[in-house]
Amino acid sequence: MQLRKLLGAGAATVGAVAAGNRLLERRAGPLDNPLPGVERTYRWRGIETSYTVAGEPDAPPLVLLHSIHAGASSQEFAPIVEQLSESFRVIAVDLPGFGRSERPPLVYSPGLYAAFIREFIQETTENPIVIASSLTGAFVVEAASDATDLELERLFLICPLAETGDERPWLRTLLRSPLIGTGLFNLLASRPAIRYFYERDGYYDSNRIDQEELEYAWRSAHQPGAKYAPASFASGTLDPDFDLATELAALDIETTLIWGRDAELVPLRDGRELADAADLDLVVIDYATQLPHAEHPARFLEYVEAELPQVEG
Repeated sequence: MQLRKLLGAGAATVGAVAAGNRLLERRAGPLDNPLPGVERTYRWRGIETSYTVAGEPDAPPLVLLHSIHAGASSQEFAPIVEQLSESFRVIAVDLPGFGRSERPPLVYSPGLYAAFIREFIQETTENPIVIASSLTGAFVVEAASDATDLELERLFLICPLAETGDERPWLRTLLRSPLIGTGLFNLLASRPAIRYFYERDGYYDSNRIDQEELEYAWRSAHQPGAKYAPASFASGTLDPDFDLATELAALDIETTLIWGRDAELVPLRDGRELADAADLDLVVIDYATQLPHAEHPARFLEYVEAELPQVEG
């Protein structure tokens, strides 16, 4: 009798978790395009990816590549796309596994993202400026290091990193599991958890966090298949297997590092060490952490546009 009760309670719990997972997905609904411009699709190795183009067709091309986290998407660049599009042909892409792009149940890896970035740039534009955020900056460096035919005009890396912690493949396996993994991921991607991430690592002043940004990140984190790419990120298996300073020093691409002075996840001392080791320019934005382009868009654009007179001419 006791065993029957335990089995019944277990079945009820599993049923409740499954129902909760389905309810969250329905509440999130489909994502709209958060950026001004024309949305296009790029099919890569069977994955339908989404990107937005804004600006004049003959303007210098500029590619925006968002950071990696549970609710990541090209929405990260919403505060700067419109102004950038006045001078550039802006291309903002949702990486595979994020935003409005498809999220198949792949084992996502740094090599996968490096290959995607390389082929996306080669097939959609020519010799662009690239602005990449956080871990995605390392993917761009890997893409450029592995391909002699990937030509970039200029590279801006926002708080780049190549190491998020020790690898925990067991965590990736757990998060990818059909029922319990989805339930656990939904806890990690809950509204309070996403807000905590933005308050701790995204913004210096939490009053600057836009509620629509939080809501979009939450909805993005509850699309079908949303757990697969973040499962690799949370487990440390998206970290490239190279020394970022060494690879940057070897790149024949003019590169500028941009850092929030108060960043904690990737502190400014790391930025200074990286800039010294690779002999790169370092721009520091005050009262900012990981997302200086979102928290202080005017100041961020002032620095970026000041670095590009030769491109605009």
